[in-house]
Amino acid sequence: MDKVEELLTRGVANIIPGKTELEQLLKSDKKINVYFGIDPTATKIHLGHAVPLRKLQKFAEMGHNVTFLIGDFTALIGDTSDKDSERPVLTPEQIEENFQTYKKQAEKILDFTKVKVRHNSDWLKKLTFEEIVKLSHAFSLNDFISRELIRKRLSENKNIGLAETQYPMMQGYDSYFLDTDLQIGGTDQTFNMQAGRTLQKKWRNKESFVLSTEFLMGTDGRKMSKTWGNAIWLDDEPNGMYAKVMSLNDDLIASYFLLATDLSMGAVKDIEEELKKDKNPMLAKKDLARQIVKELHGDSEAEKAEKNFERTVQKGELPENVPTVHIDNPEKPIDEILVETGLVPSKSEAKRVINQGGTFVEGTRIINPNEIFSVVAPASGATVSVGPIKFVKVRWDK
Repeated sequence: MDKVEELLTRGVANIIPGKTELEQLLKSDKKINVYFGIDPTATKIHLGHAVPLRKLQKFAEMGHNVTFLIGDFTALIGDTSDKDSERPVLTPEQIEENFQTYKKQAEKILDFTKVKVRHNSDWLKKLTFEEIVKLSHAFSLNDFISRELIRKRLSENKNIGLAETQYPMMQGYDSYFLDTDLQIGGTDQTFNMQAGRTLQKKWRNKESFVLSTEFLMGTDGRKMSKTWGNAIWLDDEPNGMYAKVMSLNDDLIASYFLLATDLSMGAVKDIEEELKKDKNPMLAKKDLARQIVKELHGDSEAEKAEKNFERTVQKGELPENVPTVHIDNPEKPIDEILVETGLVPSKSEAKRVINQGGTFVEGTRIINPNEIFSVVAPASGATVSVGPIKFVKVRWDK
C-alpha cells in the first residue's frame, strides 16, 4: 500500500466529494493547504482527538501546507454538533487558560516545525456586521435545523441559541480565509466542514475536500468522553495510560492498533489475523498498551509501565512510592473518604466506582458506599485503591 492510499483509507470514514478526486490531487505533486481545528473548550486532548492529529501529521510529513487551528473565537459560541443541549458559554479568560495546555499535548503527535499554529480570532473578530450579513447569505437556516440533533432538540422544546446557527458559517469562514484545499475532522464535524466547501465554491469557484476520520471508542466501548470517565488522555502518566489500555473491551483491540498507533498497516493486519486465530486478548492488549505508551512517552517509560502493571495488577503487589494521606476522622462513609483523599473528584463518582466493584481497602472489595471506613480499615490505617492505578495509604491520628 503506497503512502497516499494509506493516507486516504486508514481510519478514514468518508471523503467529500470523493476519494478518487483527492487521490488525483495528491498525486499531482501540488502542495495543498490542509487544516484541522480544535476549540479550547476543555484543558485536555484525548486519544480520540489524536486520530485526526495523526492524519494531519502525515500530510505535514509529505510536505503539504498544514495548519493546526485553535478556535479561540468559535469557542465563544461552542459547537453543539455532538451535543443534545447548548454548550455553556466560556469567557475569554477560560478559553485562554484551556489553550495553554493544548500545544504541549499536541506536540506528542504533531511536529510543530512542520505545522503552523493559527488562531481564528485573528480574522473572525475583525469581521464587520456588513461582512457577517454577506457571510450569512451563503447559507440556509433550513440546512441547519434539518440536522438530527437540532431536530431532536426542537421536538423536545429545548432552547437553540441564535449564536449556534452561526457556528458552522464561522467555521466555514475559517476554511475560506485559509484558502483550504482539505479540511480534516471527525464525522461529527462533517456539516461544519461542508460550510467551508460551500464558501470556497461560491466565493472562489474552487473545489475543496473534506476528510472525516473514524471515531476511537472509549475504554468501555462508548464514545470517548471526560463525562463518562472512559478517556485516555495524551497527558496521562505512563502507568495510568498503560492500565487504561489494559481495561479496554477485547473487541476494541484491533481498532486501537489501527487508530491510536503508528504501526504499519502490515503489522496491524497481522495482529488482526492473530486475534481471529484466538490469540490471547491479554497478550494483544499488553502489546497495544506498550506501543501506545512508547509512542507518547518513550521506550523506557513503556517498559516501566508494563512492569508496574504486572507487579500491581497481575501479581497484586502495591506500586512503588504509594502516597500517604492523613485524615482527621475515619468515622465517615467510604465514599467521603475517597473524595477527601483525592482518589475521586466527587461523591457521585465515588458511588460509581464502588458500585462497579473497583474500590478496595487493604485488598478487600468494597460494595457499599455508606460503609464506615473505620469498620473495614485496620486501626493503624489502610491502603485504599480505586481501579488498577490509584492507590493511597490513609493514616489518622489516634
